[in-house]
Amino acid sequence: MNITKEQIDDLNAVVKVAISKDDYQDKVDTILKDYRKQANIPGFRKGQVPMGLIKKQYGKAVLVDEVNKLLQDNLNKYLTEEKLDVLGNPLPKQQDNFDWDKDDFDFEFDLGLAPSFEVPLKTKKPITHYKITADKKMVDEQIDRIRKQYGKLVQKTEVGKKDEVTGTFTSEADEINNKATLELDKIGSKKAMNALLGKKVGDVVSLNTKGLLKEDYLLSSTLGIPAEKAKDLKIDVDFTIEEINEREPAALDQELFDKLFGPDTIKSEKELKERIKEDSEKQFEQQSEQKLLNDVTEYFIENTKFDLPTDFLTRWIQMTGEKPLTAEEASEEFEKSEKGLRYQLIEGKIIKDNNVQIQFEELKEFAKGFIKSQMAQFGQLNPAEEELDTIAARVLGNEDEVKRLSEQLMSQKLLALYKEKANLKVKEVTYDNFVKEVYG
Repeated sequence: MNITKEQIDDLNAVVKVAISKDDYQDKVDTILKDYRKQANIPGFRKGQVPMGLIKKQYGKAVLVDEVNKLLQDNLNKYLTEEKLDVLGNPLPKQQDNFDWDKDDFDFEFDLGLAPSFEVPLKTKKPITHYKITADKKMVDEQIDRIRKQYGKLVQKTEVGKKDEVTGTFTSEADEINNKATLELDKIGSKKAMNALLGKKVGDVVSLNTKGLLKEDYLLSSTLGIPAEKAKDLKIDVDFTIEEINEREPAALDQELFDKLFGPDTIKSEKELKERIKEDSEKQFEQQSEQKLLNDVTEYFIENTKFDLPTDFLTRWIQMTGEKPLTAEEASEEFEKSEKGLRYQLIEGKIIKDNNVQIQFEELKEFAKGFIKSQMAQFGQLNPAEEELDTIAARVLGNEDEVKRLSEQLMSQKLLALYKEKANLKVKEVTYDNFVKEVYG
């Protein structure tokens, strides 16, 4: 067997594979002899069928199968040994006059080669790394929510501005009949607020659903209807008042502090505010770091210039998809996937150049940390190390889970690399300002 490569340009090459009869004949003969031993053909005893008949019946199929196996195995071996960085898979070139009755065969394959480029991590333009802070307003609002959550309900005779009113929403025409609690500080309609104030248990109030609540997404659960039906809904519904309560906020005392964080962990209002600020900013870190990762990714895609073997990749998409594609459809698919492909190449280059690796023990510890955080959500705060090891072993026995966790860990490692080497500009912002800047 002889394999040679013809370089067309920096991004395209043709591999030629010459297979002679000596490369495959022994294997073909062995398989045909095994067929002869097992063949059951009327008129012949088992194992006594003439070899000529076996060759006539099975010879061509066995030949084609063995030549294709030789091709695949040796082509892959060649690409590995020659360290050819290919995109997609080799595409066989069409040969109109190919003859399987010959003894020697010549095959040609088109290759799409990965481009050569550099990725300087020290970005020319500074990339903003947001540090999201919890300001006084946010901390105070969180304390108000906590006090309200742990406070007690006091029955009222009339509806006031800060009350919670429980009742049933009905509309026969729109098939609405749902019991819900309205918190008046979440009412978005001034007309609805005025209609509710001063009302008593047993009163029926007509409310329009348009703008009824400050947060539109709450309307669905309040009326007991699907979200798609609640969207842009503008009808009048009756609300029959059944209960009126005022929520008396809990006192900021040791009893509340212990409920929130355990005995004697927090001992003053000042410490409570500091803890809420610290916890809030930890939660914001994930959003901040995801934003940084996205921005660095976009920067590299926009500023790392290289060509791709576009024609080859378009043909590869056309020939290897789940269903046949026209040239135009394949071209559209390439355009959709080009950005992702470019980043895969860039990321691979960064990982290789900076020797970013994932060791099994690292992955195991990462998995255990993930499992521990999941268990904490269900109240299991201090699982035994042996239990974590057992669960982690089960998780890492699942190929899909290994891939998912590896990708997450690699993202963390890349983020740490960018923080160390990229040109970052730290900007402190409140959460509200972060949302305005990032999401408009």
